Amino acid sequence: MGKQDSEMLKGVLEGVVLAALARRPAYGYEITADLRERGFADLAEGTIYAILVRIEQRALVDVEKVASEKGPPRKVFTLNDDGRAQLAEFWTTWGTLADRLEALREKGQ
Repeated sequence: MGKQDSEMLKGVLEGVVLAALARRPAYGYEITADLRERGFADLAEGTIYAILVRIEQRALVDVEKVASEKGPPRKVFTLNDDGRAQLAEFWTTWGTLADRLEALREKGQ
């Protein structure tokens, strides 16, 4: 992924994580692995964990500590109603922005 790709992704990564959690509850590494499988190959785990801390502080997820066979308990994140509302707003904003960008591209050709 190039520098421009990385910079663009930073602006939407919270929405991407919320979208991943809309599919099912998960812990940080599961989210990272899922997103990597979906084409976000250059994502660093630390980036995802920072976003999870932020969305937890904003009360967009519910968190449950689940025992792990390896090491300390894992924090499993579940999208709550506020998180679903935030995700819906993200998709609305994304759609509007995508439409505007497409219009710019079409006018430039």
